[in-house]
Amino acid sequence: MATPGESPERALARQARLAAIVMVATVLAWLGAQWLGGAMGWPARFVFLFDFAALAGFVFALVVTYRVWRSRRNS
Repeated sequence: MATPGESPERALARQARLAAIVMVATVLAWLGAQWLGGAMGWPARFVFLFDFAALAGFVFALVVTYRVWRSRRNS
């Protein structure tokens, strides 16, 4: 989690930044995949794979955000 010599607040800020980057990248990748799938006429079952990947990205970001929130609340 924290590197040696790093303050806990900096580590939490780094994790919050990671969650934000994952959320933005997930949205952009999902929108791009939806557009590309529609433009190329992909079957719905392939497009659902991108939906599930986006859900996984959002779940990861939610877990990281929850952990940051709990850590800041407890300190």
